[in-house]
Amino acid sequence: MAGHQEHTPKVVVGVDGSDHSRAALEWAAAEAVRRGAVLRIVHALGMPLIVSAYGGPTRFQPTDEISGQATSVLTDARAHATEQEPDVETETVTALEEAPLALIRQSHPHDLIVIGTRGLGTVASLFVGSVSVRVAAQAPCPVVVVPHDDQGRPATTSLDRIVVGVDGSRNARRALGLAVDMTAESEGELVVVNSWEVPYPYDPVAMTAAGFQPQEDVFEKQSEELVAELLAETLEDRDDVNIEVSVVRTQSNPVDAVLRAADEADAIVVGSRGRGTVRGLLLGSVSQGILHRSHIPVVVLPKHGDEDED
Repeated sequence: MAGHQEHTPKVVVGVDGSDHSRAALEWAAAEAVRRGAVLRIVHALGMPLIVSAYGGPTRFQPTDEISGQATSVLTDARAHATEQEPDVETETVTALEEAPLALIRQSHPHDLIVIGTRGLGTVASLFVGSVSVRVAAQAPCPVVVVPHDDQGRPATTSLDRIVVGVDGSRNARRALGLAVDMTAESEGELVVVNSWEVPYPYDPVAMTAAGFQPQEDVFEKQSEELVAELLAETLEDRDDVNIEVSVVRTQSNPVDAVLRAADEADAIVVGSRGRGTVRGLLLGSVSQGILHRSHIPVVVLPKHGDEDED
């Protein structure tokens, strides 16, 4: 776009002083150092909108007390981030909008948004948290949802082992590309998961005796071919990347397969079908299931979240 200033990619993290956001802050600070990026710490006030007959909607300005509380939250967050990662470069933002909108507006393509599993809002959700789901569905860039343990810490801040689920769809291809980039960044190991289910009931003994190839063998061959094709496409011209790839084939559903492969992993990468504002909570059943059950950070790549704006 003409006249558009080049944006330096940043790691954007939302904080509200809760354990949820503190875990996200620690993970985001470590990732900012890995990337050599600035850590943008955002605190959203969620000030009410005022609708006037003589102008567009505006927001209430915060009182001195609210502004002081915001400053305190951001000061504490910056101090904690630099305590965890002394080399991290930080900047802070107080936003008037509610948390999901603030995080989306404070980010750009090629940034990374990091949020906790809950917190940053008051509306509960069946899955994970309303902010996490909305941001993960609508963001212009990848979103990392970071769970926390009983001490309010992330399970891990490393990226030594990354798991990605693939199924041959465009979303999965994009997710694999992101997982490859993150693995190269951390010089870690990438685990590629493709699950397949044999349609039952059928009698494998009788079918084999009749000369049919066992369906397990058919699906396993198809799985191998699919993963090989995806990796060849994604790793093309990536001679600079040294990645150890493990292919996991399983007869369970995609959510169980990915979570089982992630038992000793540091992060899971999934693609998602983000949809506009009205249907913005629809991530897809696999993404939702993994977000709901994972105990390690989940990186969600929303629809077009890895592409430039028009």
